[in-house]
Parts: sequence; structure tokens; C-alpha cells
Amino acid sequence: MQIAFYSTKSYDKQYFDACNKEQNIIYIETQLNEQTVALAEGCDAICAFVNDVLNKKVIAELARLNIKLIAMRCAGYNNVDLEEARKNGITVVRVPAYSPYAVAEHALALIMTLNRKTHKAYNRVREGNFSLEKLTGFDLYGKTVGVIGTGKIGQIFCDIMQGLGCRVLAFDIIANKELVAKGVEYLPLVDLLPQCDIISLHCPLSEQTRHIINEETLGMMKLGSMLINTSRGALIDTKAAIEALKTGQLGYLGIDVYEQEEKLFFTDWSEAVIQDDVIMRLMSFPNVLITAHQAFFTEEALEQIAEVTLSNIKAFETGKELANKVI
Repeated sequence: MQIAFYSTKSYDKQYFDACNKEQNIIYIETQLNEQTVALAEGCDAICAFVNDVLNKKVIAELARLNIKLIAMRCAGYNNVDLEEARKNGITVVRVPAYSPYAVAEHALALIMTLNRKTHKAYNRVREGNFSLEKLTGFDLYGKTVGVIGTGKIGQIFCDIMQGLGCRVLAFDIIANKELVAKGVEYLPLVDLLPQCDIISLHCPLSEQTRHIINEETLGMMKLGSMLINTSRGALIDTKAAIEALKTGQLGYLGIDVYEQEEKLFFTDWSEAVIQDDVIMRLMSFPNVLITAHQAFFTEEALEQIAEVTLSNIKAFETGKELANKVI
């Protein structure tokens, strides 16, 4: 099959080339959107990532180009208009889990960095400043951590935090029996939020979870608590989070994802004037830590993404059962 591979970075090419034995991949550096969809002409399938645009117009054009498969090389597919894909007979597959450990561990990295201020200490020491002023942190041991979403990533994160001696509370539609057996307590969100020193988001983005952290739920949280998001940007109402940071209701914010990240992330803007006033305001807070969607970014995860994506494509090509089919 000939595949148009959108939003290509050097690491994508490295890992997919190492794994690819059969497919003809055309690497395209630009994002998939209404202006670039025509680049898929002559291909049988496209491969897309988290910030590619697969709205109604794009999918209709893909159908006109006779594209039969959308292979997402990520777990999420909230950026895909599934109804339009179904209407046009386009199959959508994904990589449901590549390295849940990578994402859970990155959530811990955000917590530890925000808490112990190692990023600030690193910069100070490089400048010859060995002072400890304003670097005070707190013991994680004995703290209460709330986990919203206990799928594979959330479950691993719960295990990590319990290993550090934290009390772990959880919120999900269905309780994970393994976690319950380990002492994780499931509570309604309104009961969980006021008890937690740290809240970590690990749920998918849907109409039900969009802005699950908003002005109301931020007001329910313990004063000065920490909020971590390594899942999807739109789980947090960013403007409401900024207001909570300004009042001190929210004590720390660590995010690896952002509502408007498709306009910023995965691109070097260091020589440009960033036009997004919201993220610039976030970056001005000393108690906010932002990473650019790198939670998944480990060797193991990249290998798994390449292997599963290519196996999904091969299964579609040969008419085999699609284990990772969305529609």
C-alpha cells in the first residue's frame, strides 16, 4: 500500500523505517488539514497523529481521493470525525497502548519537578547560584493523590503513587477491581476533589470529560493543590485554571497537553513571536510547568507505535481482523 504519512518528524522516519518491510510510505512534514489533504492523492491510506485535522471536510476529500484507511499512530482519535468516516466507508484504526509506563512516569516527573523545583535549581547552579532560597518542596509520602481515569495509564500511575506511600483516590465510570484490591478508593468527583493534594488526569477526551476541570471543579479542590494533565488538553478549561492560579486556589499546574496545542506543539517557535496569549500567560507563572506533548516520547513507545501502526495497515491490506479498529 502507498501511505501518506502526515506531520512527520525525524524520529517518526527513524522508527518507521526501521520497522517497515513492505509498505510504501510517503513522508509529509506538514500537518493534515483542509489545505494539505490533496497531498494524499494517489495513496491508499493515510497515517495521522494527535494534532492532525480530520474534520468533515478533510474526510470528505479523503474519500474523494479514494482513501480507504485512516491509521492513527496514537491512542486518541477525538480529532477524527468518525461519523463522516463511517458515512464514506473509511476504516479508522489506532494504537490503543504503546507505553502506558512512559505517560504515567512523565506525570510523576511533572509532579517531582514542580514540587522540588529541580528545573529552577538546575538553572541556578549553572549560573553559580547555590542558594536554596525559594526551593522548598514537600514530602510526597502520606499525601492524598486523586486519579481521574483509571485505564492502563491511570492504573500504572496509581501503582507508582502508592509505591511512594501516597493515599490514592480514584474517579472513573467503572472501578478497577485490581486497584480496589490494592487499596485505591473510588469516589464521586465532588467527594474526591476536596481531599486531594494532587490531581492527575488520565481519562480520554469526550463530550462528557471536556472541561471536566472548570471553574466549578477547581473551586472544589483543596486550596493550593497540584493539577497534572498528561492526557488531553481540553480536559482543562485553561482560562479557568489561570484564574485559579492567580487567586492561589490552584497551587501548581503541570501540563504536557494544551487545548490549542495543534497550533504550537511539535514545532520550533523560538525565533517567532508566539501569538497565543493564553499559553504565554501560563508560561509567566512560576508554579506552572509545561512540556510539549512528550509524555509518550520513549524509545519503547516509538518502537511500539511503529510496529502496531504497520501491523494495523497490513491487517487491513490482507483482509484480516482489525484488532485495533475504531470504526
